[in-house]
Parts: sequence; structure tokens; C-alpha cells
Amino acid sequence: MKLTREELSWVLYDCGNSAYSIAITTALLPTVFGMFDNIGSTMNLGYFNTIASIVVAVLSPILGTIADYKDKKKRFFIFFFALGVIFTASLALVPPSSGLWQLLILFYILTAIGFAGANIFYDSFLVDVTTDERMDRVSTRGFAFGYIASVIPFGISLALVFVLGMDQAIGYQIGFIVTALWWGLLTIPIIKNVKQKYYIEPEPRPVANSFKRLFVTFQNIRQHKTVFVFLIAYFLYIDGVDTIIKMVVPYATSVLGADALSTFALLGILLIIQIIAFPFAILYGNLAKKYSARAMIIFGIFTYIVSCIAAFYIANVAHIFILGAMIGSAQGGIQALSRSYYAKIIPKKNSNEFFGFYNVFGKFAAIIGPGVMALTTTLTGNPRLSILAIIPLFIAGLAVFLTLPTDKGRSPAVE
Repeated sequence: MKLTREELSWVLYDCGNSAYSIAITTALLPTVFGMFDNIGSTMNLGYFNTIASIVVAVLSPILGTIADYKDKKKRFFIFFFALGVIFTASLALVPPSSGLWQLLILFYILTAIGFAGANIFYDSFLVDVTTDERMDRVSTRGFAFGYIASVIPFGISLALVFVLGMDQAIGYQIGFIVTALWWGLLTIPIIKNVKQKYYIEPEPRPVANSFKRLFVTFQNIRQHKTVFVFLIAYFLYIDGVDTIIKMVVPYATSVLGADALSTFALLGILLIIQIIAFPFAILYGNLAKKYSARAMIIFGIFTYIVSCIAAFYIANVAHIFILGAMIGSAQGGIQALSRSYYAKIIPKKNSNEFFGFYNVFGKFAAIIGPGVMALTTTLTGNPRLSILAIIPLFIAGLAVFLTLPTDKGRSPAVE
């Protein structure tokens, strides 16, 4: 499938911000955080992920509703993107030797707010750059090429870490700067080429009217039954997905121990996961055209349930590689098809408002998972049990999702 200029520009942003996901959320930041003294367990990072998620969840629907006005979407997108990039680079200014882990976490929370805030408007641009018939495949290509493209800056960062010393912070700090530069450069096309096609005309008192529209949407939620049910299911199953992304490094380190698992081996496995995720994300998009996005999301949820059970039994690096391959095979597909399924069932002119809700449900879900894992480890003293604690969320999400209609390549009816 050949992408249009607008679709390609949209996909390139996924290539840029995916570098943040692997380097900051999953790999480099958790490793640097573990280099600070007196932080307790690295699993405590789950609490700070929760704080960032709460901030984004509170802001999402309000910002999304305001951004539905003509020419507002891109302005909000640029603001949050800039916030994320600037503070991602700023992480390099706080070495472990400073002892200022609180400042590092503050910068990290700001990067997370910028990253997630920009994604509200980036996701909603999907309705502006393509058609319903192409959404599944365009969305999965965003995740797929995002995974494979992120290998470049992450690979450079890993090389720097290896050359400068695994136990030296300088390689990781340069990696933060490399990530920020990559994210920034690949954002230029979407800023230049993508425009807001669906919008609400400007009106007096836009902020007050935005809150009124938000209230009306809550009142009329029964008119959007499919949307509402999907959001409940998404809230539940995406919790596990986001939790595994954020907590895989702390979990593996806590279970196997630093002696059994070298940092470089773990980061190298994460790099391989990105490569595995590339073809599988495209495969999910192609199979969705044949079997429906709904069927492939269900398959992805099953894959995660099996992965969580397998994670309980990991005993060596080889097991982590196998587990990573399982996770990588489903990660991009379930995220991309969730996004495109949702984009097809919402009113397009209110896409920012509805993607604001999408992010609320996603971010509040991410509040539960990392917090549950951290709390389970604290209460039991056994980090292995923490991975089992998120399985009920996958099961509940699957049960709700099964009540949704199939799409088979076309838009589900908006009820």
C-alpha cells in the first residue's frame, strides 16, 4: 500500500516518538534511575509513572475539546511535542553523581506529559490524513515503522553506552540527547504537511463552550454506546500493555538480579524486540483487512495473557528473549488497531474531544498497572507475583471487548 504525503508525514512522527518510548520509558531512564543511591527498589519507578499518568488523564478531555476548534489542533500538538523534546534532552543534565534523583524524576514526568499530550492530537490527526478504509493499515504502519526506525537512535545509544562503560552514566546521558534530536527531526514533516480537516468553527468564549460540549458528551454517552463500551474494554486491556512496556526492565532486573542479567544484555534484547515488532505490526494490519481489527485485537489480548504467565517462570536471559518475542509480536498490532478501530467509530469533527477521552481511559489504566506491580512487590517481597497481578485486567478487558461489533475492514456503526 503506497502512502500519501499526509499519511507518510503522520507515520514519520510515530518513527520519531517511538524513540522516546524505547529509550526513555523502557530502557535508558529506568537504568539511570537505578544508578542513584537511596532510591529503594527500581520498581518504585511505577509510582512516578502513575503521577505522570494522572496529570495527562486530567488534562486530556479538556485540551481535546478545545483543540476541536479550527486551527487549534496543531498548536496544541506543537506545544506538547516541544515540552517532551526539551525535557527529554534535559534528562542529560542530572547525572547520578549529583544525587538529585528527585530532579531527574521531575524532568521525566514533564517528558511523559509532553509525550502523552502530543499523542492526543497526533492520534486524532489520523482522521485527517486518511480514510476509514485505509485506517487500520495506516495506523499499523505507524507503529511498525516506528518500531524499526527507533532501532537507529536506540542502537546509537547502546553503542555509546557500551563504549563509554555500562556502569558510567555519560553514555546514557548522551542517549537522552540523541533521542530528543531524533524525535524533533522526524516531527518536522507532520508540522509542515498535515492540516486539520475536521473541526468545529470558532465561536465566542471557546473555553467555556468547550466545557459545555464536554458535559453534553457525557450526557449523550448513550448515543455513542459502541464508543463507550470500547473505552471500558480499552481501559482494562491497555493497562497491561502499557504496564509491561514501562515495567519490563524493573521487573526483569528485580526477578533475575543485576548479577544474572547484565544491563547491556537486557538493553540488547529490547532492541531485538523492536525489530521483531516491525513485521508483526504490519502483519496485524494486513490480517485485520481479512479478519477484522476486532479479531486481531482479541488475538493480541490472548497473547499478552500467555506472556504474563510465562513471565512468572523466567529464569535466565534466554527466557527473557523468548518472552520479548511474544510481547513484540502483539505490542504494535494491539495498539495500532485499537487506535484505528476507535477512529472509525467516533464523530470526526469531534476527534480531539473523543481522543481526549481515549487518552483519559488509557492513562488512568496506566495508573493502575505500575502501581499494582510496585505495591504487590512491596507487600509480598516477591516481584514475580507482580506480573500475575495484571492478568485480571486483560481478562476483564477481553470480556467487555467481546460484546463489541466486528468491523471487517469497514466502520462499525456508531450507535
